[in-house]
Amino acid sequence: MFQAIAEWQTEHGGKYLVQLCKHFAHKLEVTYSETHGECRFSCGTAVLDADPKGLKILAMAVDQEQLAETESVIERHLVRFAFRENLEALQWQAQDRV
Repeated sequence: MFQAIAEWQTEHGGKYLVQLCKHFAHKLEVTYSETHGECRFSCGTAVLDADPKGLKILAMAVDQEQLAETESVIERHLVRFAFRENLEALQWQAQDRV
């Protein structure tokens, strides 16, 4: 399993977590609360955790190509939803393979 983590400092992490999860819930399996969410895409899984400091996203997939797709789906939507905060891109950090 390939993994990457992105962390974004914002006062509105919980708001964006809920917004992302509600959006994706129309098309795929999603579970979420105000501080934790999981989105299961066909290409991989995104685990989101929010706290007062920001939003942390863990992307997981079976290969590097699907991991990149999972990162891209989350990032494109988050950038669009957070347009007021001028978020342009997330800085993904590869994690050790599991």
